[in-house]
Amino acid sequence: MNKKAMYKLTYGLFVLTANKDGKDNGCIINTAGQVTSEPNRISIAVNKSNYTHDLVMETRKFTVSVISQAADFGLFQRFGFQSGRTADKFAGFTGFRRGHNDCAIITEGTCAYISAWVEQTIDLGTHTLFIAQVTDMDVLSETAPASYEYYQSSIKPKPQPVGKTEDGKTVWRCRICGYEYVGEELPEDFICPVCKHPASDFERVS
Repeated sequence: MNKKAMYKLTYGLFVLTANKDGKDNGCIINTAGQVTSEPNRISIAVNKSNYTHDLVMETRKFTVSVISQAADFGLFQRFGFQSGRTADKFAGFTGFRRGHNDCAIITEGTCAYISAWVEQTIDLGTHTLFIAQVTDMDVLSETAPASYEYYQSSIKPKPQPVGKTEDGKTVWRCRICGYEYVGEELPEDFICPVCKHPASDFERVS
């Protein structure tokens, strides 16, 4: 079985934002889509290790901002490569405005937003699937949305090959965030400590 077949599925990229007691947080997700049109509902899947997951679970509301091809790598670093449990992701960030549901609408590097109210949750083990009714939405730009493939080819910086360290150890690199693991074999259950992606998203650098 070739696990790389999963990479051929088309994915968008989104900043999921939530707010509780005046505190904003957000994370990058790649699973958001419309599930019904009348009433208008969307679904999102969020890793339980994300602080934003907990805020959505508690407040039952969120906003998804659709990342566009105008986004730079800094947007992914801010919302994807640090945890809201230990860092204020909105510190010094002005590329957003407040939505009607108090969640942040990301206006920098995005082309649309959708706000929603959670109606149902489904436990998927590592993730929670949220089914939510749309409460507000708008188009912010005519710039095309950024797909996962576009991020890999045009936004994410290209690291230089390492191959082996000076003492001859093998390097494995996360295709999502660039984190490097040093060791002859990468454990099958390894989870990237930065972006929380599994071992299947790592490649041996040569």
